[in-house]
Amino acid sequence: MTPRLAGGQHVDVAVVVDSDAFGGAEVWTTRVLDHLPDGMRASLVVAEPVADRIAVPAGIDRVVVPLARHRESAPDTAAALAALAPDVVHVNLVDPASNRATLAAALAQAPTVAALHLQGVPPDPPEPGFRALAAAVAPSGPIAAQLVELGVPAERVVRVRHGVPLPATPARPRGEPPLVVGAVGRLTPQKGIDVLLAATARLHARGRALRVVIAGAGRDEAELRRRAAGLPVTFPGFCTDVPALLRGLDVFCLPSRAEALSLALLEAVAHGLPCLTTAVGDTVGALDGCALVVGPDDVDALTAAMDRLLTDPDLRRELGRRARERAVRDFAVTRMAGEVASVWRRAAPDQRPATDDAAVHGAASTASASASTAATGSS
Repeated sequence: MTPRLAGGQHVDVAVVVDSDAFGGAEVWTTRVLDHLPDGMRASLVVAEPVADRIAVPAGIDRVVVPLARHRESAPDTAAALAALAPDVVHVNLVDPASNRATLAAALAQAPTVAALHLQGVPPDPPEPGFRALAAAVAPSGPIAAQLVELGVPAERVVRVRHGVPLPATPARPRGEPPLVVGAVGRLTPQKGIDVLLAATARLHARGRALRVVIAGAGRDEAELRRRAAGLPVTFPGFCTDVPALLRGLDVFCLPSRAEALSLALLEAVAHGLPCLTTAVGDTVGALDGCALVVGPDDVDALTAAMDRLLTDPDLRRELGRRARERAVRDFAVTRMAGEVASVWRRAAPDQRPATDDAAVHGAASTASASASTAATGSS
């Protein structure tokens, strides 16, 4: 590792992704790695289930390890981090409780930054590692509040709003019947695809001309396909080219039950599509005036909003125009990556603020004991 020089040093960061399914948190990782500013060098330690779906930019080393989510120790992750010897470790937290082994392994190696991507049930017993973090990245206000509740000192929680690549030109929907409504996301209850199907069924029964495209994969796929039987709905599976899919839509709809601020939704906004979504996380504040927003789990409201968009071309054009303007103003991916890199730089050993030594020592001791137990096979 090249020695760092004060004032303009390189910072080596190991990014750890301990996920069992590919979704927004993993897209976030890819985007940050794709747009790192000068002075940052990164490596990726990634769990086997998602390793093939995270494209690694040139020059970034990748180490594939077994999934440690929901486990008591992460010896392979600990060994990978020890070999990389980074200045800072960044851990992607799927939720507050399921990546505690990976978090402990990171804290035992180097100053650690974590990004929490989804609110959830706190760990029981409480996780002392949160108090030992050098910093925590929150993509929304509710997540920032939960990080403080989990034990991260408030001054170490940093809000970083999501960003997405901005296409050179906006999408140009055909606007001819049947209009195409699309959604992109994991096929799990969180994304509310079942609510979209219920609204589609009602509109189809009224004779409304539409097609619905639901891109993604997940544990609920078979059940959602069953519910969609007889409806004008297609499931193309995991999407490797989201921009191409978005350019074929007239309306984007993502009725999530929980979200910080959906990256798939922001991509649709960046393409200038009229969007329909739900009032979760930071969505209302971020997209006020440039998307239709209804309450989560409200089939009546979603049906009415979809019908309004399908029958009002002027509304579609106006929302698309406003969406594109908002993306240009607020959601640049380079801004997001730069803000995350600034958090990492401040966490580097010669720049980060002092942490609670007792908490760090306790978390490191826990991680060392866990790794030792796993190594001896006595867990």
